[in-house]
Amino acid sequence: MSERRPETTARRIEPLATLPLFHKLAGRKAVLAGSSEGALWKAELLAAAGAELHIFAGRDSASFAALAEDPAARIHIHARRWSPEDLNGAALAVADLDDTEEIRAFVAAARAAGAPVNIVDKPEFCDFAFGALVNRSPLVVAVSTDGAAPVFGQAIRAKIEALLPAGLKGWAQAATDWRPSVQARELPFALRRAFWELFAGKAMAEPEREPTQQDAAELFAKLAQLESSFDGKGRVTLVGAGPGDPELLTLKAIRALQSADIILYDDLVSPGVLEFARREAKRMLVGKTGYGPSVKQGDINALIVSLASQGKHVVRLKGGDPGIFGRAGEEIEACQAAGIPVAIVPGISAAQGAAASLGLSLTHRDHARRLQFVTGHSRKGELPDDLDWRAMADPAASTVIYMARATLPGFREKALAAGLDPQTPAVAVLAATRPDELRIAATIETLPDRLAELSATGPVLVLLGRAFGSALAEAEAAADRRRA
Repeated sequence: MSERRPETTARRIEPLATLPLFHKLAGRKAVLAGSSEGALWKAELLAAAGAELHIFAGRDSASFAALAEDPAARIHIHARRWSPEDLNGAALAVADLDDTEEIRAFVAAARAAGAPVNIVDKPEFCDFAFGALVNRSPLVVAVSTDGAAPVFGQAIRAKIEALLPAGLKGWAQAATDWRPSVQARELPFALRRAFWELFAGKAMAEPEREPTQQDAAELFAKLAQLESSFDGKGRVTLVGAGPGDPELLTLKAIRALQSADIILYDDLVSPGVLEFARREAKRMLVGKTGYGPSVKQGDINALIVSLASQGKHVVRLKGGDPGIFGRAGEEIEACQAAGIPVAIVPGISAAQGAAASLGLSLTHRDHARRLQFVTGHSRKGELPDDLDWRAMADPAASTVIYMARATLPGFREKALAAGLDPQTPAVAVLAATRPDELRIAATIETLPDRLAELSATGPVLVLLGRAFGSALAEAEAAADRRRA
């Protein structure tokens, strides 16, 4: 098996139609031209953000009078048409205009003044867009459809509104109020992040109530405990990425990904899973592809320890469950030998994902009394020579064979020699739970040859036993229909 060095991925995020940004407008000049309902709504947003707002509504300025009465607002209403010099010094420029020539002139004047411009309901003229807002200020969530379907964005906003308790506004304000005290301690990054993880945990556990000084005291007391025991070392979390479908990630796995400094991931981890990771986290591919280029396990162990020793939170992300043929034991031992704390977040196993995708039970009580997971791939890349072949031939067992694509013919010969019925149902599942999933249902006698004819690549799992007979029956029925 050839070797390769750990790789850092080039892309951390999928392409974006627009870049979401949050503007600081307090005390800064913003210009609004127009007098429609849309213009009024944009004026309210700009005023709420604290802008020094200049409104040019011509003779229809009366509709903005009530807005200008707010003593906290900094609004200047001009009963005339805008002119290019009005845009000088503007941080943002917004207009709701109908005449195409006037729109083009406004856009040109705004850009000449260095102000990003938005034309209401005309995305082709816009430098930026207003999203549908969920306001728990200072916690603000914005939803954008790139101007394609504002009503759709509003429907999503309504969903988020229902999910975010109003009390989170108080917690967000508490974060603003308590941040200077955290910064004054001049803590290393790992401890600062630990404090905010504790804060987030408390906020999400009781989002409906207002935070209190008692909450602050408890959090800072925990921070002091962490500070007194901090030795500069980081921590390691072994995370199960599941079989591929990102919706099968556990909540605990998502939290680990969002708190990681560095993510070391396998080839079997799908891009959709990595989308849940903290954007700032460095990502390194340390794949161990069967019969292909591979990073040595010893090198992975050393890398985990080295990175964690620098105070980093290292997430070792593994396909399926890290405790099932994921070499987790060796990585745990390496961390323990170095005195680095290590935690495990289990994941949905490939076997569970494949069975669920097939709509089958791994342990149907009419057909299976035992479930066994075995590997078809030894350290040497060959069929392990120490498998219990009598157990493999047990008709009352459901057997899941990992990494068996190249060694399945040998498995078949030894299992049949041990007494396994050659007509035992067997299903090979490639890329289980992913959009490109493939299945081959056959008998153990014929499956290795069918699998060898397949050109598709990807992780292969073989489910063997009478519990999978319905998959074989369905495949045979489909074949009969094709022949008919």
